[in-house]
Amino acid sequence: MNGTTEQFEPNGTKVSENIWLGSDGVYRWTYEMHLLRNLTIMFSVWKVLGISLGVVFLFDLIVSLFGGDLKTLDDLLGIGRIFLILMGIFLVLSVISYIILAALYGWKYQVLFEMTDDYVKHIQMPKQFKKAEAIGWLTSFAGALTGKPYMFALGNNVAVKNTKTSEFARVEIVKVRRNRNTIHVDYLLDKNQVYAEDADFDFLEKFILDRCVKAKIK
Repeated sequence: MNGTTEQFEPNGTKVSENIWLGSDGVYRWTYEMHLLRNLTIMFSVWKVLGISLGVVFLFDLIVSLFGGDLKTLDDLLGIGRIFLILMGIFLVLSVISYIILAALYGWKYQVLFEMTDDYVKHIQMPKQFKKAEAIGWLTSFAGALTGKPYMFALGNNVAVKNTKTSEFARVEIVKVRRNRNTIHVDYLLDKNQVYAEDADFDFLEKFILDRCVKAKIK
């Protein structure tokens, strides 16, 4: 793809500094997160880890209670100490794992987003895919499928690593974290995070809140 960036200028209308509305009615933008300055992903891992350990702790507590092993306060404190030790071990391991993962990603997490009145799509891209090429590809791809076979080939060759789509009508909780450039859009057993630069955040926040009519705002 070297030397081809100039072919992929964005199509559509610029609605904020980095967000474009394509001719197909889809908003598109990219966001590049520095993994050591913005710890949103690690905090999310800790939250999931904490919930998992909490479930294990409660299960062990119930089994011990009905099994007759939990008779005194010392027994309860013993289970609590084991839980705290495990939590400390997992905490240390999660930090080490996060640093290793961040290093493998070049300390940056690059994401592309597509958004309509019905959904927002979070697309994780390969780290070698340059930001300029990414936004050019996204905004040009929809209108280029007809009559421009080289664009179709590019779209096929640029393989995304992971994609998560959230439907606004199903969103139950919206958490706005402006200091982390993040908006969480969550519903049962499905959580998503939408990122935007400071210059785009007001537009994105209003757009999402206006469409998540059933959601609780935090």
